[in-house]
Amino acid sequence: EPSRVAQVRARAAGILQKRLFREGSDIQAGQPLFQIDAAPYAATYESVQATLAKAQANLSQASALAERYKPLVEANAISKQEYANAVAAQKQAEADVAVGRAAVQTAKINLDYASVVAPIGGRIGRALVTEGALVGQGEATQLAVIQQVDPMYVNFTQSAAEVLALRRALEGGQFKRATGPDAASVRVFLEDGTEHKRAGRLLFSELSVDPSSGQITLRAEVPNPGGVLLPGLYVRVRIEQARAGGAILL
Repeated sequence: EPSRVAQVRARAAGILQKRLFREGSDIQAGQPLFQIDAAPYAATYESVQATLAKAQANLSQASALAERYKPLVEANAISKQEYANAVAAQKQAEADVAVGRAAVQTAKINLDYASVVAPIGGRIGRALVTEGALVGQGEATQLAVIQQVDPMYVNFTQSAAEVLALRRALEGGQFKRATGPDAASVRVFLEDGTEHKRAGRLLFSELSVDPSSGQITLRAEVPNPGGVLLPGLYVRVRIEQARAGGAILL
C-alpha cells in the first residue's frame, strides 16, 4: 500500500473551471490541480479590503481627536466626559480595524481555496469530477486521490509460533539479530518470481496476535523508484531476522 494517501477535496464552493494536471502523472506537493471560479471570492476580498481602509481612516480621525483633547482636559478646557468619549471612540476604531484585518485574512484564505493544490507529492489518479461541475456546495467534494508510491509499504504476516521460537533462539545465543533492534533486511519478490531491485527495512510488528489465524502483522518500507510496485499488488517477502554464527553454508 502507498506510504501516504491524500484525498484532494474542494474547500471552496463554486463551478470547477479547469483541470491543471495529467491523469496518472507524478506531481509535486503544492502543484495546482484544479481551478474553481474565484470571481465571488475576489469580489468579497476587495470589499473587505475597502471596509478595512474605512476602519483605518476612522481610527486615524479618532486617534487625532483623542490626542487633541488630551492637553485640553489637563487644562480643564473641556470636560473629562468629552475626553473619555474621545478615548472610547479611539478604542472602538482600533477594534474595528482588528475586525477588518481578520475579515481580510478570511477572505484571502477563501480566495486561495479556489485554487486547489496538491497536499502531498506522489502519483495522482483520474479526476473524479469534470469541468463545469458544482463542487464544495455543502460538503468538501472529493476531486482526486494522490498516492505516494515511493517508498511503498508492504504488509505481511508471520506465525506467532515462529516469532516465539526465534526469540527463544536469540535469547539462547543460537542466533544473533540481523541488524538493529528489529529484523532489518526485507526482500520483495513479484508474482512472476523476479526480485525487486531495492531491499526494504522492517518498520514494526504488531504487539498482539490475531486469535483467528495465530498470525502477527508486520510492515516493511521498500524503496520504489519508477513505481514498479503498485498499490494492492500481491508479493512474496523474504525477511532476514537473525543470523547463525559459525554455521556452514550447504
